[in-house]
Amino acid sequence: MNILILGGGGREHALAWAVLQNPKCDRLVVAPGNAGIAEIAECAALDILDGSAVAAFADEESIDFVIIGPEAPLAAGVSDMLTEAGIAVFGPSAAAARLEASKAFTKEICAAVGAPTAAYDRFDDQAAARAGLADRTLPIVVKADGLAAGKGVTVAETRAEAEAALAEIFDGAHGRAEVVIEDFLRGEEASFFCLVDGETVLPIGTAQDHKRVGEGDTGPNTGGMGAYSPAPVMTAAVETRALEEIVRPTMAEMARRGTRMRGVLFVGLMIEDGAPSLVEYNVRFGDPECQCLMMRLGGQALDLMLACAGGRLAEAQVNWAEDHAICVVLAAEGYPGDYAKGTEIRGLDTLPRDSRNMVFHAGTAMRDHRLVAAGGRVLGVTARGDDLMAARDRAYAMVDAIDWPDGICRRDIGWRAL
Repeated sequence: MNILILGGGGREHALAWAVLQNPKCDRLVVAPGNAGIAEIAECAALDILDGSAVAAFADEESIDFVIIGPEAPLAAGVSDMLTEAGIAVFGPSAAAARLEASKAFTKEICAAVGAPTAAYDRFDDQAAARAGLADRTLPIVVKADGLAAGKGVTVAETRAEAEAALAEIFDGAHGRAEVVIEDFLRGEEASFFCLVDGETVLPIGTAQDHKRVGEGDTGPNTGGMGAYSPAPVMTAAVETRALEEIVRPTMAEMARRGTRMRGVLFVGLMIEDGAPSLVEYNVRFGDPECQCLMMRLGGQALDLMLACAGGRLAEAQVNWAEDHAICVVLAAEGYPGDYAKGTEIRGLDTLPRDSRNMVFHAGTAMRDHRLVAAGGRVLGVTARGDDLMAARDRAYAMVDAIDWPDGICRRDIGWRAL
């Protein structure tokens, strides 16, 4: 079959890599792709936020199945337009994507079903939001109520930090000038991934990521500096509670409202004393968690996505190896603040590319036959091992073989589990 993946980051490189392991894939196109994706698949210049253009391209290129990677096309309704055009698609409708696109909407759903989550207030006025800070004890969580590429969340230890976060949001740094202020949840954070086809919920893996730019989880939030899978804190008991207390009630409420979810449900959890609470929902694979999951799933990932899109998850199962995966993100120096683009990266051609060792490209491009950095998060160095220590050692050995003086990474990815 002919498959189109929308996106051009590390997540989409990992998805492309996994899809190509499956013999069902005859032709793979990625739009827009990146320098690493171009080595394994066709890349196409396409406005992935324009549903009409995507549907027309899929029709012209005889695409059988579209996989939507990032959140922005989902919120823009690209999945809806593909469905209307009769093209099979992996990704929820815009209405269901509100679970990620609006934090206030998610809180409303949680309140309706009694799902455990932090107490909150929503504001669309900065003065009212500042007044609302007085009602909460420190630390305070301030969230932009919209898509913010993983960067619209501030855990404020002081009132001054909270007010600065409010000023940034109401100045339009993240688009929509609306904010959710909520209590700080204590515990250990984990990511729980499920596929949902409107009826069936199928857990497909767990992970933990490192959002902060600095070692020891310090400094500002980023899109993610590394991740590992599975997450030890996600025991069978915790997973069962998350499903029964949070995920399945949410899906039932979405169905009751006529907005059945179909696609990936990325459940961000905070776990304290074995009790999970919802931090947030996303409706796509996380990045860099996806790199770890795809490394562990391999070619079966395509079968699972096809079953999800076709409403056949009740017949599907995940075949896990007893292994671990870790992804170390190499970012441009200065990220998540100002950073330089165009710096050359060398040494990738000396590294292995197989089922246990991969460097997934995120922000890369080719310039005059040279591989250069073209974004903040640039490479996701990913490895599998029989245990997390073995995977970590393999990943950092690859990191050390990459010749990129302008790149930075954390050296403690996986520290909680290790």
